[in-house]
Amino acid sequence: MRSRGTDCDSPLPLPLWARRASSFGECSERWITTFTQGRILLRRTLSTRGRTTGSKHLSVLTGPEQLRKLAHRNGTNGNGNGRHAAASSTFSAKTDAILYQGDCLELLAELPSGLARLVVTSPPYNIGKRYERQRVTLDDYLAGQAAVIKECVRVLADDGSLCWQVGNYVDSSEIVPLDVALWPIFKSLGLKLRNRVVWHFEHGLHCSRRFSGRYETIMWFTKSDDYVFDLDAVRVPQKYPGKKYYKGPKAGQYSSNPLGKNPSDVWVIPNVKHNHVEKTIHPCQFPVELVERLVLALTHPGDWVLDPYMGVGTALAASIRQGRKGVGAELVPAYMKVARERVAAASTGSLRTRPMDRRVYVPTGREAVSRNPFVSTQSTLL
Repeated sequence: MRSRGTDCDSPLPLPLWARRASSFGECSERWITTFTQGRILLRRTLSTRGRTTGSKHLSVLTGPEQLRKLAHRNGTNGNGNGRHAAASSTFSAKTDAILYQGDCLELLAELPSGLARLVVTSPPYNIGKRYERQRVTLDDYLAGQAAVIKECVRVLADDGSLCWQVGNYVDSSEIVPLDVALWPIFKSLGLKLRNRVVWHFEHGLHCSRRFSGRYETIMWFTKSDDYVFDLDAVRVPQKYPGKKYYKGPKAGQYSSNPLGKNPSDVWVIPNVKHNHVEKTIHPCQFPVELVERLVLALTHPGDWVLDPYMGVGTALAASIRQGRKGVGAELVPAYMKVARERVAAASTGSLRTRPMDRRVYVPTGREAVSRNPFVSTQSTLL
């Protein structure tokens, strides 16, 4: 069955966190904000295009002690040990999104086993970005990743999926594909690789001594052979929807699926650069539509989605938009502030995003920037 997304999909201005607003375009909402021991709890009553949604509970936690208190209130034992799968149902009933400011291992230690139907993230690549603590050796980087991945696998449901989106580690102009380097870690934990999805984009740094990188990969693993996969929820338009069988018992009948085709394992999705509608202060953020495709295909409404490296909250925002629950951790306070704003906007339907069904823009040749100033008009005509 196709999962329904947020009812209010219009691109609307991103609200300020402290702004008191009674309406955003077609969305009207009322906020009740409670501050308890540093935890921000948002209870929302939202009316969207004539339909009233349920109350959303978004928790923002700023330290291990607050996290342990939330875990205790939600029925877990608060020490990160001896978790059991039954705890996840109690945990799920209490809140819709948890944003934790701190180390992801602190967050993971307090989450019950089997909580998340989907783990989706893009970890630091250890290439010296300003949000990385420090650059370390490749061996140390892989050891750190192994510790996080092990905990993510524990938190993953038995029929869940884990999607690890990575690019290349670069050292002295030599690249190391991180999916290749990380694969043994996932395999050693018993995960099964279902797809190595190539995410292709057309903008980025221009290299002078090697071909410019224009793709990264998403490794999709499952914990077992019994996993959630809703292909119909993410089908894309056929190239030839009117094509028919030309022979055999089905001759003359349409040969394509009326819902569209499988999106394949090569996804052409614009990366978030410069004038992209989703651009924030983060230099390497996910496109919402990339995460939404994974959320729709690999989870059910109401499921938990975990992002241990939350950044500016794209995975959580995508999850909330599609009727799921989200939990994530982020170290950088400035990114946490933006994540909080974006998740709040997603819960009201006012987050500005690039629509999933929008085709990649192709210049017509009439735009000034698409004309080649080094070639004369006469030469072009010839």
